[in-house]
Amino acid sequence: MSKKTESIFDMDFTKIMAEFRLPQVDVEALVAAQRKNIESFSTANRLALEGMQAVAKRNMEIMQATLADLTEAMKALAAAEPPQAKAAKQAELMKATYEKAMQNIRELQDMIQKMSGEAMNVLNNRIAEALDEIKTMMEKAKA
Repeated sequence: MSKKTESIFDMDFTKIMAEFRLPQVDVEALVAAQRKNIESFSTANRLALEGMQAVAKRNMEIMQATLADLTEAMKALAAAEPPQAKAAKQAELMKATYEKAMQNIRELQDMIQKMSGEAMNVLNNRIAEALDEIKTMMEKAKA
């Protein structure tokens, strides 16, 4: 008599799985957790989008103001003055332009940092909450 070898297709997986003692899964809790995850991601995305829109709007305002300032500077430099006075005026305008640019960069940087911080706080809070939920589920499964 030949010995019959079992293939994977001959095994009864329901019997095999019945032997394993898997913890009960609270499907409702999993669905609720996923819903909270999606809500948190949506909130973070909304905050990021609103923040980037505000940054883009402010950047456009800065560009418009810069162009207006540049027009005024060109008019001032076009005035008939001795070369030494024009050079002094150019240096003064360059210094003022540089200082204004640095101020604008800091303002935009602060806006971006605030926006990203708000979005990250939403995600960090959800991650902490999710870890607590997992811990609670595991404790219930042990009992």
